[in-house]
Formats: sequence, structure tokens, C-alpha cells
Amino acid sequence: MPRIAFLGPHATFTEQALRSLPEAAGAELVPCPGSPAVLAAVRSGSVDLGCVPIENTVEGAVPAVLDGLIADPPLVIVKETLLAVRFAVMVRPGTAAADIRTVASHTHGIAQTRGWLATHLPDAEVLLSSSTAEAAAQVARGEFDAAVAAPVAAEQHGLTIFADDVADNPDAVTRFALVAPLRPPPAPTGNDRTTLAATTQNRPGALLGLLTELAVRGIDLTRIESRPIKDLHAEYWFHLDCTGHVAEPAMGEALAALYRRCDRVRFLGSYPRALTGNGGSAAPVGAVVPLGGSAAEEFAEAQDWLARVRTGVQS
Repeated sequence: MPRIAFLGPHATFTEQALRSLPEAAGAELVPCPGSPAVLAAVRSGSVDLGCVPIENTVEGAVPAVLDGLIADPPLVIVKETLLAVRFAVMVRPGTAAADIRTVASHTHGIAQTRGWLATHLPDAEVLLSSSTAEAAAQVARGEFDAAVAAPVAAEQHGLTIFADDVADNPDAVTRFALVAPLRPPPAPTGNDRTTLAATTQNRPGALLGLLTELAVRGIDLTRIESRPIKDLHAEYWFHLDCTGHVAEPAMGEALAALYRRCDRVRFLGSYPRALTGNGGSAAPVGAVVPLGGSAAEEFAEAQDWLARVRTGVQS
């Protein structure tokens, strides 16, 4: 039986996202106390796969996951899924509004409900927890008065829903990544995403040169984030999401060019883009601009032409 780690405890949004994937069927789902622990479990071999949140339409990327993906030994993303996020405020049975002095949640849960909390619970202290479901568990144990979490967490921990649908942005979507030890990527589908990270020398035009390698090959850049390199001052990893697959000529050429141009390049996976999530209710994160067959044919034709030039034939 395969084992898949996820950001726990049970009843987190990550578990909901994981259960939407076919890989979860028949697998042992292993809760971990944080996303770094999920990635560590995959690296150690104690689990076969790991599921972590990587990006939210309100708060952006999850820094701990970005930092964890570039550590050694290498990991790759093999699949993604999207989940429309619905938050509820939950309390122990019998708790009134006047009794709520502390509210806990994951940092992204707090960020997506900050306006509601300020309006409806202005006197409550807002505190961080390792996950939304752990915040609910802490309320059940009496450590906090209320939690912002998925409604399923209230049922899991015997809590009462104090207020439902409390998100400031009701259309928020979170992208989750299924991560594996280094392996060949899944076959191209024609609608794929490639994720990578790169570092360049700190000099004028270095980042522009990196982006130009993608642009001149018609590759759509859908996300770019910078994260500091922990042991180097003023040096950064640039995390990139692009449309296309490493097996396609354009993306392959671009990655080879980045390898030549950059100090370091970490390939983090080519995998199918998730168009919908949560039963089809979520919207895509970023525009879908798949690499068409004609573009791939143009690159192949150009390679053939270059081979003829090198042998003295230009017809």
C-alpha cells in the first residue's frame, strides 16, 4: 500500500485536496505537523508521495514549501490539484460571542479572513497555528476560544460552527502539489506546467536575460517569486512556473539555455495543469496557454534546418 504524507492533522484543506486525487485511493494517508515535515518524509523514504499547499490566489505562494522544494536531495512535482477554499469560525458548544477572546488559524487562513475577524470579533486576539485543522483541535482542547478552519474540522473535533463562509474573498483558490522523489516527469498532455528555480549573478540585466530565454521561445511565464538564499546575503532563488513540458522542444531549449546562463537551476517538475478542483467549482490559477502542436513543429523544423547548416546544406 503506498503511503502519502500531507499537511495534517486530519480535516485540513490539504487532506481534502489530496483525497480529490486518484493516487489517494487505496493509499495510507499520513498526517504531518507541517509542510516541511511532509517534504522531509518524502526525502527520507518513509512515504512515497507528499501533498503540500504551494500557492493561493489571495496570499500567493507558500514560502516554507518554496524553500523546502530546493533543498537536497531533489524532489519533483508530479501532479497538482486546485481547491476552492471555504472557511468557518468554530467554537466549543455553548460558546457565545462575548466568550471569544482568542482566534487561531494557519497564517493563510488568517490572511483570508482578516477583514471578517476585524469586523465581527474586533476584541479577539488572533494567533497562529501550524494548520487550520490543528487550530480546531486546539480549540477542542481548550487552548483557544475559536478557530478559522474548514467546516469539516468542526465535525472532526466536536465543535460548533459559530459563523460560516467568513472568507474576505469568497472565490479564493489554493493550489496543492503532489511531490515525489526525483523521477522522470509524466508524459506531456499538451496542457502542462513546468516549475523550476534558478539563481543568477547579481548584475544589471541578469534577471531580464533569464526571462528573455523563455520569452523568445514563446513560453508563457505564469508565476515568478524570489526567495532569499539562507546562507548568502542579498542572493535569491527565483521560482518560476511556465506553461509547457520539458519534453517539448521549446521548453527543453529554454531549460538548457538557463542552465548555461544561470549559476544554478533546479528542475522541479513538468506535470499536467489542474483546470478545476473541488468537484469542478474552482477556477484555474493563471491563464491556460498550452503550447500548440504548430509551435512544437516549428522548433523541430528549426532544429532540422540547423543540422543541415552544420553539414553544409541550407535548402
